[in-house]
Amino acid sequence: MRFSKTLIPTLRETPAEAEAASHKLLLRAGYIRRLASGLYIYLPLFRRVMDRINRIIREEMEAIGAQEMLMPVLHPAEVWQQTGRWETIGEEMFRLKDRTGRDMCLGMTHEEIMTWLAAREIRSYRNLPQIWFQIQTKLRDEARPKSGILRTREFIMKDSYSFDRDEEALDYSYRLHEEAYHRIFSRCGLEFYQVESDPGMMGGATAHEFMAPSPAGEDDVAICDSCGYMANVELAKSLSPDIGSDDWEYKEIHTPDRKTVREVSEFLGVNPSSFIKSLLYISGDGPVLVLIRGDQELQENKLQMITGPFRQALREEVIDILGVEPGFIGPMNHGVRIIADEALKEGVYISGANKKDYHAKGLRPGIHFEAQWHDLHIVRTGDRCTNCSAPLRVERVIEIGNIFKLGTKYSKPLKACYLDENGKELPIVMGSYGIGPARVAAAAVEQNYDDDGIIWPRSISPLDVIVLPLNMNDPKTGEISEQLYTDLRKHGLKVLLDDRPERAGVKFKDSDLIGLPTQVIIGERGLREGVIEIKDRRTKEKSLVRVEEALQKIIKTVKT
Repeated sequence: MRFSKTLIPTLRETPAEAEAASHKLLLRAGYIRRLASGLYIYLPLFRRVMDRINRIIREEMEAIGAQEMLMPVLHPAEVWQQTGRWETIGEEMFRLKDRTGRDMCLGMTHEEIMTWLAAREIRSYRNLPQIWFQIQTKLRDEARPKSGILRTREFIMKDSYSFDRDEEALDYSYRLHEEAYHRIFSRCGLEFYQVESDPGMMGGATAHEFMAPSPAGEDDVAICDSCGYMANVELAKSLSPDIGSDDWEYKEIHTPDRKTVREVSEFLGVNPSSFIKSLLYISGDGPVLVLIRGDQELQENKLQMITGPFRQALREEVIDILGVEPGFIGPMNHGVRIIADEALKEGVYISGANKKDYHAKGLRPGIHFEAQWHDLHIVRTGDRCTNCSAPLRVERVIEIGNIFKLGTKYSKPLKACYLDENGKELPIVMGSYGIGPARVAAAAVEQNYDDDGIIWPRSISPLDVIVLPLNMNDPKTGEISEQLYTDLRKHGLKVLLDDRPERAGVKFKDSDLIGLPTQVIIGERGLREGVIEIKDRRTKEKSLVRVEEALQKIIKTVKT
């Protein structure tokens, strides 16, 4: 590729809308452009990055026996209606009608369509197992698209689906994908974690996410460096720090106009960990009073897994149901369901007294209130691991892939069945596995950049080498640059020749910004001594080599 003939619109200033490092650098280095909120154009260099990532994905998927196909983006509603997700998925799904008035949607995932196909093509146990995959466009109407290509409304996804005869066979397909994902992300040059996760709208019993550590991420994972426990904070468990226990007698305390834990703890001079926060929610089964220790926060996803969808009660509902104003709620003497965090099982606490301007001191679980006990709190750095009691740490991450054991969630409603050896009809047992190639690229940038620009891992760099002739008007510089460019390409390397009539400083800045792994600098001064310079973008190490030895040296550098 010649720089002068390629669309690489680098920018000196960072666009105002850019937040994450990957967003800023991909815009400045001429890899992407924003069309509208959550919609991005992949320019030539970024398309090459995606092609290299997708090639790695294809190689590893085919290595586990997966077969590639391509599904439509436009789906008829009735397939989604059969599984119930037409009703349960909210505004994230793009819905439309065709010219005949038929309900349609744009695919945000393809479980239904893959299962629809399996129901028609898989007849017997002899047809199993199967693994099918595609690399296809998905569309999701994100409420808050942000961070460049990390959260968009249109994106490319590798999604694969396993079809097995039973849970034991699914376990094997699941392990195959786990191992393939480790190879894929390692080959892409990423640091990553495999963590336990919530199946969410995908359903199923077991799920894991693959997370790349980065401050730009929108997820948090809890990690135990002692035993290796890792989980998304949406379901991570922990042992709360011990707080000791005061031996208070039960009594009511006047706390005028003090409602929050902070206000009351400052007024009484007591640590917030000695308080119970009482929160009223409305679920599909009615009101639920939720109890959390005063120094902790509710992880709403954990509560939803217990109660189903819920919302916070309005002030009028709190007064009507509990007979007390918000801010003074206690867990005593209510006829509603109470769910309490396990951190509250032991100890003596302070809570609202169910009376305006009063709190109760000396509250004991099992004596003053009963509850259903569940893990509800958000794990924080410093909590203890439930497996080994070592300290946990919480780290910000980017989700780059996920795997789900779906079981028969989709095969039963879509009647995807097979006949076993005895002629008995059984539902196919399924798994679903996703990777976001653009997220892989963004995570690679987040983990590999410096003050000058991107530093691509060699395996997914859009090109292998940039040749930088400092003065193309000098006949000898131009001749050697052109010859080296031609010879490198003949040896299978992907090369960018910066043949622009720009100053050396401009070329150096653009080269560092774009981030190709190897820079070859050809200048008049060096050529007078018969040498050219090879620079490693990551380490900044430079070496001078004889012109006649340069070709083999560069090839060796790239292929090492």
